[in-house]
Amino acid sequence: MKDHHIKILMPFNKKVIYLLLLISSCAANSLLGSNPKNVILFLVDDWGWTDGAVFGSDLYETPNIDGLAQRGVLFTQAYASCTVCSPSRASVMTGIYPAKLRVTDWIDGHSKNYKNTPLLEPDWTKKLEHSRVTIAEVLQGYGYKTASIGKWHLTPKVQPGSDQEVAYCPKAHGFDVNIGGNQFGGPGSYFAPFSGGRKEMINMPQAEVGEHLTDRLTDEAVKVITDWKDEAFFIYFPYYAVHAPIQGKPELVDKYEGKIKPGLRHKNAVYASMIETMDRSIGRVIETLEQLGIAGDTMIILTGDNGGLDPRDSGRVTDNHPLRDGKGSVYEGGVRVPCIIASPNGEKGVVSETPVISMDYFSTILAALNLDFQSYETDGKNLMPLVMGEENELGERDLFWHYPHYHELGATPYSAIRSGKYRLIEYHLDGNVELYNLHDDMGERKELSRQMPDVVHRLKQRLHDWLEDTKAQIPRKNPSYDPQSPTFKKRL
Repeated sequence: MKDHHIKILMPFNKKVIYLLLLISSCAANSLLGSNPKNVILFLVDDWGWTDGAVFGSDLYETPNIDGLAQRGVLFTQAYASCTVCSPSRASVMTGIYPAKLRVTDWIDGHSKNYKNTPLLEPDWTKKLEHSRVTIAEVLQGYGYKTASIGKWHLTPKVQPGSDQEVAYCPKAHGFDVNIGGNQFGGPGSYFAPFSGGRKEMINMPQAEVGEHLTDRLTDEAVKVITDWKDEAFFIYFPYYAVHAPIQGKPELVDKYEGKIKPGLRHKNAVYASMIETMDRSIGRVIETLEQLGIAGDTMIILTGDNGGLDPRDSGRVTDNHPLRDGKGSVYEGGVRVPCIIASPNGEKGVVSETPVISMDYFSTILAALNLDFQSYETDGKNLMPLVMGEENELGERDLFWHYPHYHELGATPYSAIRSGKYRLIEYHLDGNVELYNLHDDMGERKELSRQMPDVVHRLKQRLHDWLEDTKAQIPRKNPSYDPQSPTFKKRL
């Protein structure tokens, strides 16, 4: 495994800079414990690749996330399986590519914002089908207690509380407990009653007016962990944060406004406050594990569902530099995400440069718990050899993306492949391609397709073979398209 012991990761220069961790490799190996009994999977919404101190932010304070990195393995080339949330979440749950699931856009997509587009999006699946087995269903079958606490967003857009919504909620997909999860992708407000005047209401217990959503979800998680301290459990904690609306606790907003100065890349005090609130939540969960004496029995996975919200206009939320663009785009900024895996029997304070992706967590969780993972159809890999510092058994593999949709933040229907150091993007409208060498140009600024036709040909063939194998839905031309009319009714 190509790795480094680290203290802080600073991905700002042409190459990633690593600083030595305070503990040596030998000391780290001496801290190895037994196999985990429990798993907590944190999934942060719209979390940019540099959105944390350990990931290189020059503003955000994340001491608990930084501490988690020192207790585990930080993956610098972790990917979400899609540039938007619902497909990535479906992949995390099933270990299957979104293209194969046919869950290729967020529920319910941007269709309501279209006036006309050159291509028509396919009739994609707007829910997580029961024909696919979730990690929660597998673990429930082995007797594990299972809880989903937070955003679900894999239920069809139907009347809240209807039979159809209930039929696809977390409890229908293997979770004993569902707190906060239904069809909606974001709250109307992060402060109770959370609706913010909208009709959409996330599935939350009664809360006091002004109570913060992230804090309330953390309270619920702490209760569940405390109740299950003597059980084997799997807790899926998908935050609504740091998704819009961009709202923060006033005292934290004031704190960060006092920290902002000329020259900083990250400069949104409200967003910074949301990051810190999320970090404090993670810290509370870890503290609860320690107080109950089960921290040494629990593996923690922390990652994101897509890139950070980095609009290329006014009102910037975060800055994914050196990556190009962000959520809803075709580039690395839309799909590269933070990732830390900390296991009691794993390495401590290590950085891995091995590319990993959303589908990998399914097999990794089962392998960590010494359960059979090879009997299930998955597109992911078991990452435990990397977590435990063993020889990299993943080898070279290609990673793929398929987004046959338009997104108001920049994406047009495309498919992409990452093969070794190269990433090729193909646009479905005209077949045009872009090729980048991520090893030398992670910001995807130098387009190489004309200089490297052999590489283009090879990667296009692999990409087309994969699209055919997965029976990916391909958009078709729109016979009613009017190029003189705008495509979208609005822009985010």
